[in-house]
Parts: sequence; C-alpha cells; structure tokens
Amino acid sequence: MFLTVSTTGTPERPATDLGHLLHKHPGKAQAFSTSFGTAHVLYPEADDERCTAALLLEVDAVALVRRSKGRGGRGGAPDAALAQYVNDRPYAASSLLAVALSAVFSSALRGVCRARPELPGQPRPLRIEIPALPARGGAALVQRLFAPLGWTVTADAVPLDTRFPQWGDSRYVRLVLESDTVTLAEALRHLYVLLPVLDDAKHYWVAPDEVDKLLRAGEGWLPAHPEQHLITSRYLSRRWSLTRQARERLELARLAESDDSAVEEIDNAVAADTDTEPPTDTGTDTGTGAGDGTEAGPGTGADGGPGAETETGAGTGERSVPLAVQRREAILAELAAAGAARVLDLGCGQGQLVQALLKDVRYTEIVGVDVSVRALTIAARRLRLDRMGERQAARVTLRQGSLVYTDKQLKGYDAAVLSEVVEHLDPPRLPALEYAVFGAARPRTVLVTTPNVEYNVRWETLPAGHVRHGDHRFEWTREQFRTWAGEVAARHGYTVGFRPVGPDDPEVGPPTQMAVFTLASGERPHEPRGTREQHEQHEKTDEKEAKAA
Repeated sequence: MFLTVSTTGTPERPATDLGHLLHKHPGKAQAFSTSFGTAHVLYPEADDERCTAALLLEVDAVALVRRSKGRGGRGGAPDAALAQYVNDRPYAASSLLAVALSAVFSSALRGVCRARPELPGQPRPLRIEIPALPARGGAALVQRLFAPLGWTVTADAVPLDTRFPQWGDSRYVRLVLESDTVTLAEALRHLYVLLPVLDDAKHYWVAPDEVDKLLRAGEGWLPAHPEQHLITSRYLSRRWSLTRQARERLELARLAESDDSAVEEIDNAVAADTDTEPPTDTGTDTGTGAGDGTEAGPGTGADGGPGAETETGAGTGERSVPLAVQRREAILAELAAAGAARVLDLGCGQGQLVQALLKDVRYTEIVGVDVSVRALTIAARRLRLDRMGERQAARVTLRQGSLVYTDKQLKGYDAAVLSEVVEHLDPPRLPALEYAVFGAARPRTVLVTTPNVEYNVRWETLPAGHVRHGDHRFEWTREQFRTWAGEVAARHGYTVGFRPVGPDDPEVGPPTQMAVFTLASGERPHEPRGTREQHEQHEKTDEKEAKAA
C-alpha cells in the first residue's frame, strides 16, 4: 500500500516543515514494525519549495492469515482458504493503512508538535495521493465523503483491464486530494476514518471501543457531515448497537456546537453516576435535557426535597404526596379531558410520564423526546423496551432531540406535554422553543407546567432569592407565566387556561402552575415577522438534516 503527502512552501515558510509536523526527519528513511507487516516512511523530495512524505506499507499477508486463526480474510468465510491468500490487502488502501497511519504518525494525528507548537494549527497547501483505493460506491461516493471536508477531489476509476475496456471499471480508484484550508492533523483524521469506510471492511473485530476511536477522529467534522449515517455504519461494520451509540453521541455533539455549549452542559439531565437499572416507580419525575421535570423542592434536583410536600401544604406532618405525583396526575387528567390518543412528552427525562401513559390503553402512540442520551438510556431501561411485547412496543418511541429545533416528525399529534422544561432554558431560547412547539409541531393541546416562584417562601430550607434547582435559569410568578402563555397563545392561534397543581395557597398560590393551550378550530395563527426571521435559520438547518438523513 502506498500513500504520499505533499506540500509547497517558501524560504520564510519552508515546505520541509512537513517533517516537523510528521515527526519524521526528511533526511532519513525509517521503518516501523506493525502487527501485520512493516511501514516505511521516506521523503522522495524535500526542499524549501516542495516536500513529499511517503508511507509504504508492506503487508505480510500470510502471517496475517495465520494470526487470524483460520477465521478467514477480511470479510471472507472461514472456509474460503484461497481468498485468505489471494486478495488485495498488500496493495489497496484499507483499514490496515489507517491503522499504520495512526501508529506511525500518532503525534501528527493528534495535532501535537513540541518543537514547533504553532505549526499544527496552520492550514497549508496539501496534496494527498493514493494510487489504489477500494471504493464500494465508486468515485461518486468518494466525492460525497471528501468534498464536504474542504477537499478538491480527483477520483479516477481504475479499469478492470486496460486491454479489454469493454469489461468496465473495477471498484478501485486513484485518489488525489488537494486543499489549502485543511490542517495536516485534520487530513490524517479524515483518512483514518474514511479509508476503511470506502473499503467497507475491517481486518479486525470491531469492539465497543471503536466508537470512541471514531468520535475522537471525527471531532469537529463528523457531527455535521452529510454522510454521517453511512460513515458511522460502515466504520463500525454495521453493528447496529454500536452505530446507534455513535449517532446519539454525535447528535449530542452537534446540538452542543449549535448552542455554543459543552456536551456536559447539554447532557446534564442525569448525573453521570446515576444508576441505570430500571428503578421502582416511586412517583419521582426527573430530568430532561432541556429541563428537569420533577424537582419537588429546593436543592434536590428530584422529588422529595423538603418534599415531603403534602396535598394540604408543606411541612404539616401529614402523609406526604410528592408534588411530582400530583403533577403527573394533573397532566393525565387534562390529557384525558382533551381526548388525546397520540401524545408527545417533550423533555421526557427518565420516562416516568411515558410509563404512566403506557398503562392507559387510550393512548395509542406515545413519543418521548429528550436531548440527554443518559436520560433516554435510563428511560428505555425503566420501560424495559428490550423485553416489551410487540404490540406494546409499537405504542412507544424514544427520540433524541433538542426542543428548540423544529422536527417535522413531531407534527400532527393530539397533545404535547412540557413538564418542568421551560425554566431550564435561557430566556433568549424561549422563542425558539415556542416556535418549534406551537408554530411547527402544532398539537391540538399543549400542557406546560413550571414552578411558581411565589410559593418558594413556603420552603423552610430554601434560602431567600434561590431557585428550586441549580439548573433553573429563572422561575416565574403567576403573573409572569400568564403573560408569557397569553402572548404565545395569541401569536399561534391557541386559547389558554390555567390550573393549579398542588396545594393552592390563598396568599402565594400553588407550588406548580399549569397552562392548558388548546388550538382554536378554524383560526389561522398569527406569527409576527420577527418570529419568522428568528427561526428561518432553524428551518434551513432542518431541511439540510432531512436531506442528509
């Protein structure tokens, strides 16, 4: 296998800087032993104006087969003895070359250069050539994979036999990549991932740690790549469980980048050390990536706090009924009154409401949406999706997604629930949530619950001026909530009513307030120009994602 990396330069910025970046001296020819052969690094040319580094990989195909203990060659059947010895592995770029790149140029792949730390972050003219690259999908797929990454791609199909052109082209191409905007580290990471993707095979067993390797090499480019699904599927040898795990983590990374946030800030609904075994349903509702869902009182992040709130008031000493239970019962009552059968739980967290809905046969389709991968994992285990009967499983879907982006698959439902969600969003994000739910999804009924900040004075353990949960961006008074809900209803053609949840204190009101939005029949929603402009970019993003999917 053969690969060259070339660059050009000037006396002020010599091309031989490539040697610093690769950590290989241009004046030497070096050999490195690998588990499947020998990798040679040499420089056919090296001066200030032009420098080329070549990687030649000599594969010991016989030793490779013997070490495989008779399991067959790459993708071959165990009894395909001839195919083990007669194949393209010594000549065509594959996962063997990708592994050699990682082993021989490990520092360059990480973007590390101790001698010249300023070099790795500087894009420079690069030209990469691979004479023989297997491409299952042809030259068109090569273009689709590399062009979005900033490369000018030349992929010339190699004919099966130049003497017999009527036989057509082989599955191999001669690849040339050129770019002035890609760094060397980025280029090597692109090759590390995409070479085995194009070959659509790996020479080793794909274990769960391959997901981490993929995400490390794909950082910064894979989450937004239009062929992300194909890349993850092929790289992970079509192992469904690993592919799903990779896509969930990539989607989380994309959402975090869109919000200019760290992944940890987005996926914060459930603590990293939370037990993910199916818990007993004690009535506590927790978490959503956009919000939490169920904190019962100050400083707890889950029901129970001083929680021991009771139906008749906080701290009375009577038998406690957690506020989460009262909230869930109020939601179920409103959904039943609305005659809803197809329900969205937006910010479903660990799935307590979804679980309650599944127990009632009137709900024929239940969709739980959350941005948090950990929360959805716990929800799936709580619901025992892997052991659920076929008919019951057909009623429920768990989806990863952000509530501030429109999703065409959420349109047309009877009802949507946002339970303890809005207070977890920064106020500038509320218009995006409003449009995604009321403007785009437009269910007939929307239920929104949120803490009543006036009731906080009844919490003896909550310091004055503190919110009930550390992740709350705000908590509304009853007047503020009614004002927001009324404006949302007017803009989108809904009517709205309000319900207390929990003990309704004559002075400060209930601990939780609920707004019940109902779509006015025959009325067209009014959407101010400003609102549409705020979300046009979201719509464009959605269309691109739909096409990519």
